[in-house]
Amino acid sequence: MSATPIKVLVIDDEPPIRKLLRMGLTTQGYEILEAPNGKTGLELLAEDPALIILDLGLPDIQGHDLLRMIRGRNDSVPIVVLSSRGDEAGKVEALDLGADDYLTKPFGMDELLARMRAALRHQLQVHGERPVFRTGDLSVDLVRRIVKVGEREVKLSPKEYDLLRVMVQHAGKVLTHRLLLKELWDEMTDAQYLRVYVRQLRQKIEADPERPQFVLTETGIGYRLRAPD
Repeated sequence: MSATPIKVLVIDDEPPIRKLLRMGLTTQGYEILEAPNGKTGLELLAEDPALIILDLGLPDIQGHDLLRMIRGRNDSVPIVVLSSRGDEAGKVEALDLGADDYLTKPFGMDELLARMRAALRHQLQVHGERPVFRTGDLSVDLVRRIVKVGEREVKLSPKEYDLLRVMVQHAGKVLTHRLLLKELWDEMTDAQYLRVYVRQLRQKIEADPERPQFVLTETGIGYRLRAPD
């Protein structure tokens, strides 16, 4: 018996983008639901999509307002937003409102598929956090609080470990500066504190802290921990 295809709801007013996504994703076994505007997108939520691809530039409902409406009805479905190049403020707002990831137009299908897999994988892990996280040579034992790079155990300060733990819990997902500050201090804390701890963490877990392989910078937005293997 063949596996049930994963439903993906595409909310985008540009027919060429919808066609590109329909062709690219159906060949990968996804079932595509298409909405040319926000109103149709909200109606198609009744089809229970496993993931939503949301364009922020819609004709009838402002993208961030639609994101709030979707999250009001479904707080767990992964959402990957599409945005114009250079709209960093829009991306940050979308992520703070509950989007799981973003892509800047134009984008490659391989990159989109990777972001979709990471978002779907993260959703599956939310309610069943694995005791040992691994990506590349980095392993984090969340029960025993042991961090290793290869066979070498890494000693972290309590705050460095808390930073890494939060990133592990959202591995593969972009975490904004505001979200991390709220989790670790409070929203009013200067983002410079966060940069200091990220730099210290990289010094301990990265082979080359200037060219990090694990804790990746999303310029102007925040950080992303490399997705698990």
